[in-house]
Amino acid sequence: MPSPHDPTSDAAPDLAPLRFGTAGVRAPLGDGPARMNEGTVALVATAVARHLREQESPGSTVVVGGDARHGSARFVEVAAAVVAAAGFVVVVPPGPVPTPVVAAAVRSRGAAAGLMVTASHNPAGDNGIKVYGRGGAQIVPPTDVHIEAHLVAAAREGVAVPAASVWNDDETAPRGGTAVNPGRGEVRVDPALVDDYVAAVVARIPAPARPPRVALTPVHGVGGEVCLRVLAGIGVRDVVMVAEQAEPDPDFPTVDSPNPERAQTTERLLALAAEIEADVAIALDPDADRCAVGVAGPDGRWRMLDGDETGAVLADHLLRAPLPGAGAGRSTPVVASTIVSSRLPSLIVPARGGRHVQTLTGFKWLVRAGRPLRYAYEEAIGHCVLPEVVADKDGISAAALWCAMVGAGGPAVGERLDALGREFGVHVRRNETLPLAVGADPAVALAGAAALLGGAGNRGARPAVHSLDGTAGLRVDIDGARAVIRPSGTEPLLKTYVEAWTPPEPSPADRAGVEHRLARLADRVADAIAGRAR
Repeated sequence: MPSPHDPTSDAAPDLAPLRFGTAGVRAPLGDGPARMNEGTVALVATAVARHLREQESPGSTVVVGGDARHGSARFVEVAAAVVAAAGFVVVVPPGPVPTPVVAAAVRSRGAAAGLMVTASHNPAGDNGIKVYGRGGAQIVPPTDVHIEAHLVAAAREGVAVPAASVWNDDETAPRGGTAVNPGRGEVRVDPALVDDYVAAVVARIPAPARPPRVALTPVHGVGGEVCLRVLAGIGVRDVVMVAEQAEPDPDFPTVDSPNPERAQTTERLLALAAEIEADVAIALDPDADRCAVGVAGPDGRWRMLDGDETGAVLADHLLRAPLPGAGAGRSTPVVASTIVSSRLPSLIVPARGGRHVQTLTGFKWLVRAGRPLRYAYEEAIGHCVLPEVVADKDGISAAALWCAMVGAGGPAVGERLDALGREFGVHVRRNETLPLAVGADPAVALAGAAALLGGAGNRGARPAVHSLDGTAGLRVDIDGARAVIRPSGTEPLLKTYVEAWTPPEPSPADRAGVEHRLARLADRVADAIAGRAR
């Protein structure tokens, strides 16, 4: 989601205007056009409403929800009032909800669009708005271009911020009822949004024969209660939450970052899992659209899997044991991953009778990879396991599916990963973000790195260097290893995704050599980005 504030950085620019990206906006809270505040929320909502008036019938439904971050409750009120004033019927939940609830409601309610107020796993001082189109998927071009044009025009003209709550004087909406904007649209509070989401997920996830014991953390976000309900619905009731992180708290007081990909964020979860002798450890991010899972090794030590490990296991599981209703008919099931994810799914999926599709980064592309879509994932712990319910990443349904898999019997997760390594080769990865000099042009840095990596002055084998199709970046291929390099898009940073692999049935020497190849290519990439030849 492009914005003036990169989700991987705590730095916040002050001067750049708040711009609409391909799925919405995300920025620090504060005054001014570069920040999230009531004025910028009103501008975004106005731009979306104007676009919808050009594309949709008057009186169409728009779903608006938000999480429990600072400002979210008021931003939901502002967005709902603005969109309703444009002549649409706005459906809102009675309080904070996970992002997948809004995405699911757009589809289940036949809505023209959805607005979700959230900054996902960004720092506590941020907020944002994610925009869904009809069908519940994140918007793609040219929709984003049209909304951007309306946003620029609205900013030039000026937009009034609704002075009072559309739900009278309370800060949260009442349970049920309707608030009318005089002479125009209306806002309807729908308490069934969460219930309907829970019912849809539970209906599609099989109950495990031996329900696992689960350690869970929502990392101070809004996913805890809903996740408990979904797990209970499939018979998983032995769930213990990290007590200090169980309730929504927009300050995220126990973590340096609410991103479950970071080790410090899941320290308490892994300690709890060991203490209670859990079978599964699950971390949701604050808006519950992402899910990280932890496992115990043979020595009893717990660790978090990375997104590619989880993705490989789920892809293998879903193609071997499809969910009820999935795979009806004769169409080949599609499993999608992105250009920066592991190559392992490209080997697993065809071997299990599916079709693997590689897309650009982002779930707006993943969920459009092809039909029938069985599963899509990104390496940043995003999983779409029920695309017919949520056409986006959904941490809660992914957590339920993981518990169902573990509780169904069969090999332990570690044994599944070992088996995939024997069948398709052991794959190891190193993902890093490399800073550039202040003011440096990432495109120039990419061109320089390409010249150094593919140049005749390289010692040893020379990698093949290719431009990425459809986006800025490079792919570097060398025997048994590859790297993808792409700019962050908002700051002078290059993100690198390096992977190396062994042949199937690897020998001890193969296993030792793969780490060496990984380190060598990662170092070559880092040196090339820094302008040093190797």
